[in-house]
Amino acid sequence: MALTTKLAKQVEEAAARAGLHLAGAGENSGFNGLPTELYTLTLPDNPARRQTLELSANLDLSKAAFQQPVHDFLLQTAKRLRNPRPECAVTLGGLPISFSAWQWPFHLSTSGADTYIVHGEAHLEDGKTAPEQQLRAKISASMTVTFAEVVAAPEQPFAEGFIYNAVRKVMDQGQIELVKSGNRQPVPVTTRYYSTKQGRFIFNDTDEQQRQDFLASKLFWLSGVLGGNAPVWLLDPRDAQYLNTTVAELQKSAESLSRDGLLQFEQDREFGSATTPLMGHHSEFESTLAEALAFTKPTFNEQMRAGNTNM
Repeated sequence: MALTTKLAKQVEEAAARAGLHLAGAGENSGFNGLPTELYTLTLPDNPARRQTLELSANLDLSKAAFQQPVHDFLLQTAKRLRNPRPECAVTLGGLPISFSAWQWPFHLSTSGADTYIVHGEAHLEDGKTAPEQQLRAKISASMTVTFAEVVAAPEQPFAEGFIYNAVRKVMDQGQIELVKSGNRQPVPVTTRYYSTKQGRFIFNDTDEQQRQDFLASKLFWLSGVLGGNAPVWLLDPRDAQYLNTTVAELQKSAESLSRDGLLQFEQDREFGSATTPLMGHHSEFESTLAEALAFTKPTFNEQMRAGNTNM
């Protein structure tokens, strides 16, 4: 269905300014049944790379507080769509994952709790497992109504980045289990992830070596294993937020990997691909993945399970 709404025109104009093509638009409904509009964004020269954008039908993007965040989101989307697998990311622990089936925008909790909820999924992407056999986590991410005040609106352009980073953070903490099926697992986004003094999200404190290891893992999995050695975006602000660093620091880390022969830069030096020496470390990356995956699995006190307790 072609849309001729005010919002559709605003999205089309904003997408064009960011170098994106609006390939499709239609009416939809969110989790709570309220009307939404669903858009498909592509690169003009590569329509196979797609990003969906779902917004409340009554959203007005002309508001001053929305314009810069929406523009930044779409600019970053255009860069991310140059990745061979735009929906994929890696965790600090070494897990390659993809994000899918997210139902935007947030909706108020149906349980009566004072929270906004958004549902989605994260899948383990090891490059070997068929999609229908992949380990996955169904996720219910939440933020309190009070915390939501720091977000311009409970909509995808303003929240997708920190929600995906919260999922990665909780995975690093072993608090999300990747399984073949199962119930939704909670990912609470609280003030522990946000500095009111600095006005920004903080997920992890990392040093230079950790940032280099993260980029090496990103190159190995997203370029080498999943991307056919195509270049990936090394300076993603979403990764910078996740690592509590800056894009400039990510550039320094990438330069170090390049000097070590593990990264082949593209001409713009924002994108790069995995080198043969990096891919030669496949056993190390796969071992790290296995360890990170094991960390997400619940453990039990075997003595208690056998009935040997003092109670």
